[in-house]
Amino acid sequence: MRPLGRRHRTGTGTGTGRGRGGTVATATRAMRRPDVTSARRGAGRRAQSRHGAVARGALSRAAAAAAVARLPRAAGAAAAAARRPRARRPARRPAAAARAPAAARAAPRGAAPRAAGTTRAPGRGNGDRGCAALRARQVACIEVVEAYVERIKEVNPLINAVVKDRFEEALQEARQVDKLLSEGPADDCLEEKFPLLGVPITVKEAFSLYGMPNTSGLVNRRNVIATSDATVVSRLKQAGAIPLGVTNCSELCMWYESSNKVYGRTNNPYDLQRTVGGSSGGEGSVLAAACSVVGVGSDIGGSIRMPAFFNGVFGHKPTTGVVPNDGQFPNAHGVRTSYLCTGPMCRYAEDLEPVLRVMAGPGVSKLKLNEKVLLEQIKFHCMDHDGGSVFVSPVDKEILQAQKKVVEHLESDLGVRVQHVAIHKMKYSFQIWSAMMSSKDSEGQEAQRFTDLLGDHGKPVWPLWELMKWLVGLSSHTLPAIALGLTEKLVNLNLSGKAKLVSMGKSLQEEMEALLGPDGVLLYPSHPTIAPKHHSPICMPFNFAYTAIFNVLGLPVTQCPLGLGSEGLPLGIQLVAASYNDHLTLAVARYLEKAFGGWVLPGEG
Repeated sequence: MRPLGRRHRTGTGTGTGRGRGGTVATATRAMRRPDVTSARRGAGRRAQSRHGAVARGALSRAAAAAAVARLPRAAGAAAAAARRPRARRPARRPAAAARAPAAARAAPRGAAPRAAGTTRAPGRGNGDRGCAALRARQVACIEVVEAYVERIKEVNPLINAVVKDRFEEALQEARQVDKLLSEGPADDCLEEKFPLLGVPITVKEAFSLYGMPNTSGLVNRRNVIATSDATVVSRLKQAGAIPLGVTNCSELCMWYESSNKVYGRTNNPYDLQRTVGGSSGGEGSVLAAACSVVGVGSDIGGSIRMPAFFNGVFGHKPTTGVVPNDGQFPNAHGVRTSYLCTGPMCRYAEDLEPVLRVMAGPGVSKLKLNEKVLLEQIKFHCMDHDGGSVFVSPVDKEILQAQKKVVEHLESDLGVRVQHVAIHKMKYSFQIWSAMMSSKDSEGQEAQRFTDLLGDHGKPVWPLWELMKWLVGLSSHTLPAIALGLTEKLVNLNLSGKAKLVSMGKSLQEEMEALLGPDGVLLYPSHPTIAPKHHSPICMPFNFAYTAIFNVLGLPVTQCPLGLGSEGLPLGIQLVAASYNDHLTLAVARYLEKAFGGWVLPGEG
């Protein structure tokens, strides 16, 4: 990464960072200055003695990552809404039994937030326990939201994740929470009605959030402002969550680099020269940088799981049809309605379930989240790679090694036997995904063309002409979007071959369901490489097949971080179960967080 002098600005940024730029001095002040609330509790002194100064005149990769991660030391507890008490390490939590943006104060690497016991029946989640701090008047919601707002203002010029904020509205909503609490209704009543009371969240810009832009990175929609909330956003707000703003995504949510001509590019907090993934890349970045507690993402080819992997956080793609997709652009039509999933992203594994419950609403009854999970009785399966597809990069050795350590730990700690499997059809993951994405639904409806979406209900875009314009800097579209427009017709050139691939996909789905059954979990790489450098995904465009295959199979998948590799970049693994067995992958994710440390503070790995 090019060193940046003390006075060098990293760019204009967007949203909260527009026009501010980011300097070493600014970032260092963000690290050193204790929040007022923390200072009152003595957390500021502990924070300063632990971290000290990072910048020494130049912003190296590690220093930049550290600048992104250090937080104003707030005691703030609504972040607690997504975190449970850690009795084993009381020093890591403020008195309110909660962490505010300083959740990133984070345990040392390897000392994960304590996960639930292996036999816990997950009913009461972190959100419930954390919000108890607010209900007990141990901390004011306004303090929490102010701390997160300040955090975003300090960090966003470096990562460009939040593209439009609603800070004034969020602060007003925090005051309303404090007023509600001051009126003294019964705690049980509040807990039932507002399970996420006061929790600061961020939302992928592709989702409608009232008063916020809803462009999905498409220049033609740059003036579109949402006049209502997407269904999941509405449910989160009704549960008491407080949206801080919307975050960046790839153009039309169909690429794994979150960059577009409306907001620019989002950077990875572990290395600003690395991609955050896509299309929910802004959420992955903002969570890893500890600027939010919960993220709202969507996933049709890995758009929750790739950003979660590249940014070292947790992400969950639910079983198809459990969480509504209404209110996002572009929404799925035809057969793709069975492949698009909306789900939660968080830094801590135990945050996933309470947020999933709220997102799913009545659909949660399809799942088994109240069932007790005995990890020792799970049938674990492991697959190291897809079998050697020519379209996909080989899996990095570090990723394979991390997966091997998971297998060894499961076998030694739980006494289980992890069965290694080789599923031949996985070798054709990209071809199967591509064929099924472009197939007709049961009523014969064709999938919507990407070139039509690029035109946004106007004239369809002519990709070849856009490519010529792009070469001279005149196109309003990104190169990946143009390339997708050029290639989408290729899949229909061989209709008989496409039919065979669709049939293979259905056969693979049956094979997977039979393998996993009611008590099986598959360990599978999240991606063949660690977070690549910016622009390089165009040279390996089909690597997303490692996540995409599970969209067309309709299976629930949890992405689980496994610490950092030799380059200080996150490692991780996918946990896959049979349909409606989301409770199994969530339970294993909580267990692996305890064993391997989960999210790691950028710059401290």
